[in-house]
Amino acid sequence: MTTAKTAAYGSWLSPISAEMLSSAAVRLGQTFIDAENAYFLESRPMEKGRSVLVGVDRKGNKRDVTPPEYNVRSAVHEYGGGAAIVTDTCVYFSHFGDHRVYKQDLATNQVQALSKAGPSRYADFCLDTKRNRLIVIREDHSEPGMEPLNSLDVLSLNGESEPEMLLAGSDFFSSPRISPDGRFLAWITWSHPNMPWDQSKLWMANLGNDGSLSNILLIAGAKGESVAQPEWGPDGTLYFVSDQTGYWNLHASYSGLVEPLLEMEAEFTYPHWVFGLSNYAVLSATKLICSFNRAGIWSLAEFDTETRVLKEIETPYSDISYVHCHGDRVILHGGAADRFDEIAVLDLASGEREVLQRSNNCDISSSYFSHAETIQFPTLDGKGTAHAFFYPAKNPDYQGAAATLPPLIVKSHGGPTSACSNSLDLKIQFWTSRGFSVVDVNYGGSTGYGRTYRERLNDSWGVTDVDDCVAAVKYLSEQKKIDAARVAITGGSAGGYTTLCALAFRSDKFAAGASYYGVSDPTSLAQDTHKFESRYLDGLIGPYPASKQIYEDRSPLVHASKISCPVIFFQGLEDKVVPPSQSVAMVEALKKNGVPVSYLEFEGEQHGFRQATTIKTCLETELAFFCRVFGISRSDSNVKLEISNAEKLPVLV
Repeated sequence: MTTAKTAAYGSWLSPISAEMLSSAAVRLGQTFIDAENAYFLESRPMEKGRSVLVGVDRKGNKRDVTPPEYNVRSAVHEYGGGAAIVTDTCVYFSHFGDHRVYKQDLATNQVQALSKAGPSRYADFCLDTKRNRLIVIREDHSEPGMEPLNSLDVLSLNGESEPEMLLAGSDFFSSPRISPDGRFLAWITWSHPNMPWDQSKLWMANLGNDGSLSNILLIAGAKGESVAQPEWGPDGTLYFVSDQTGYWNLHASYSGLVEPLLEMEAEFTYPHWVFGLSNYAVLSATKLICSFNRAGIWSLAEFDTETRVLKEIETPYSDISYVHCHGDRVILHGGAADRFDEIAVLDLASGEREVLQRSNNCDISSSYFSHAETIQFPTLDGKGTAHAFFYPAKNPDYQGAAATLPPLIVKSHGGPTSACSNSLDLKIQFWTSRGFSVVDVNYGGSTGYGRTYRERLNDSWGVTDVDDCVAAVKYLSEQKKIDAARVAITGGSAGGYTTLCALAFRSDKFAAGASYYGVSDPTSLAQDTHKFESRYLDGLIGPYPASKQIYEDRSPLVHASKISCPVIFFQGLEDKVVPPSQSVAMVEALKKNGVPVSYLEFEGEQHGFRQATTIKTCLETELAFFCRVFGISRSDSNVKLEISNAEKLPVLV
């Protein structure tokens, strides 16, 4: 039996390296399944984030389907998604290099362009076999300086052609779905200033033999209602998810009459940040396979649409997405606290589960993993409850010195209308195995807890989210689980804004921060960002410029003089969501104010880092930065860290 060494928290040596996170990991995405094959998208950091369609047959033979010169990725709404669909004979996909749509024959592997090169982007494909065409969401960027035009279009399957517009008039379109008999089309729209999780509409229309739409009917989408993922049953029933019950629950439309299928305090979808989301699938005329989220934990179930009985299916997963089925076979993307994300196929008849791919195959003993503890804690105003996952510092080779507590890393997720899960994440284990504790906060505004919890952030971005992060620290400090004098906060994008607001307006609670392509000035974001989020802040802060004073009151850049603790910034130079100018302005302000600050920028990176070298550099540098701030000496540190105003930091012995 090995005796654990006593060493300062934060100084522990760990087998979980930044190299392991960046080179041994892949990002798993959309799934597809047919009678003989299963498919999934895999983004590879070692190939500069290139996304590949991978196929696995019934015998377990695995192959890259799309050729190496193609990157299966969409850029519609900048965040993309819905970049491919697979049929028995063909793959239709968007290539990120030129945004064109391609058709690949699965028998010959021959690739043919369906759209011409130009200013248009495409996503969320729907095959119209009867009319030999592909229905797509198109985003037209042909007018420089103007918002792109979003529309529902069609592309011929006969070869390269110009898209033909099917429908326009709304600011955004998604989820075109054709009924099994080819007679009807359903789709979703929303318009400024709403985001799809605020208010969206589900439509249905007749499809003529010539492909035209007629008898357009609004199925769902009252004021204050969000709808998602329409799917057709074999009998012509139109299923969808709506939050008119207060949670995103399953609904059905029978000949235009809408009926909730069940009412649960559970969410049956994710917020529509990307295309191609699928949290349920139609198994038969009376059965659905669905995943649902209760208080941050996902489950899988079979739902009988006649008896309205929801029967849970046992799986090892607590995070489930991209659910599809064919016959009794269900493919999904699953993760859990004790396992890496993976693509798996379940056989409903036998109960067997086959893992097709894991996001990371590193050989690390599970004894080094800190499992998430679900915590709930009072909000600062004492009127409600907030949620988070807490990961205690853990390494079987070490223990902290007597009468000391570990430093804490507070993670504020992006979105902000998003959520963190308890799935095994090596980026978190990187910290906990080195002697840091981590709390991943699902602050007010996060999904998974119903519409009311989501709307806690309305008009209060930069306040409620920050307060909930502070409340998490307060709770853990009162529980004597962390060293309240050594707390750092980190976040990306909207989480970067929460981070910078926390440092500016609650500086007494945090000793350091890290911003990954974070929003430093909401005014700049309101004036200079992409179409999808151009009116997002209307609901989070207020309409601009009418609410100009509120924007200034909540701007970390305007109040940079209030930031006194060290901050490190990481920024992609091709970021169109949060332009580099925001991070640069913040860094210059802190330098001028004498605050210790570091800034790293990366060519070829956009909003969210995908390249292995970038991921490795960021983790190693962030660790070195926090250790420098907290006065922690590490025997394995070899990062060259450039810090402006470094003389303000403690001297390491």
